[in-house]
Amino acid sequence: MSIWLAVALGGTLGTLARHAVNVAFARAMQPAPYATAAVNLVGSFVIGALAGAIASGRLIFPAPLRAFIFVGILGGFTTFSSFMLDTLTLSDTSMEAALANLAGQVAVGVILTVVGYRLFAG
Repeated sequence: MSIWLAVALGGTLGTLARHAVNVAFARAMQPAPYATAAVNLVGSFVIGALAGAIASGRLIFPAPLRAFIFVGILGGFTTFSSFMLDTLTLSDTSMEAALANLAGQVAVGVILTVVGYRLFAG
């Protein structure tokens, strides 16, 4: 299977799973950021567990399977998990770079969200 197809199929599954979590949380409680928090935290744990198992040699995934799971499923479910794995990878060589990545993307992301909202809200 080509990597592109693996990503597309995984992305479809991840997106559907994300929507299912949103629907479940909406039915269970008032609208709140809990569904987003849940997928971000679950996705972060799963990507960390899989990356650790691969790094230790306990799991061996060929490139299409890694793309299917990491980029496709987890990317469709939450890009936050990829953000966390990138930060972990940076921390292996530079904790300062990892912290700058975290702070920079969060701060700039909030600023750009506000700017985009204000530009297009009215």
